[in-house]
Amino acid sequence: MRKEAEFTAFAQAAAPRLRQIAYLMCRDWHLAQDLTQTTLTKLYLAWPRITRRDHDPFAYARKTLLNTLLDHKRLRSTTEVTTDHIPDHTPDTPHHTTTTDTRLTLIDALAQLTPRDRAIVLLRYWEDHTIEATADILGVTNSVVKTQSMRALATLRTHLHHIDQPAH
Repeated sequence: MRKEAEFTAFAQAAAPRLRQIAYLMCRDWHLAQDLTQTTLTKLYLAWPRITRRDHDPFAYARKTLLNTLLDHKRLRSTTEVTTDHIPDHTPDTPHHTTTTDTRLTLIDALAQLTPRDRAIVLLRYWEDHTIEATADILGVTNSVVKTQSMRALATLRTHLHHIDQPAH
């Protein structure tokens, strides 16, 4: 019962700060609230282990929050984009043409990457492998996968941003 009281006190004290961190990461107060609740649930389940091993509960909570956000970002439902305008897919511009054009644009952007960076991006985000699995498949360290995936995504964003810009 003492452990449960400790957790309750920790959760009440840490929740506002966790929610603020979550908001800064996702820029959505509703999602930040959901991420905070999920994090506290995971923390509650691990609480005996956390306190037994003398872990810093807030550091553990912050790491759990980040992992929860990253897991959420990987879900297909997070690819939904809210908009005030519903696109009109007339017979002249069928949806599958737009999808094909987008896919071809993405393939062109991937071609701008080095072979290893392309492999990392495809394994991590297309095949949805973990950092560890990607590192194992490619025979590199986890830190190489993390660093190269961040750089590769930045390159893709830059390339795709230039394509979106109208010519002057």
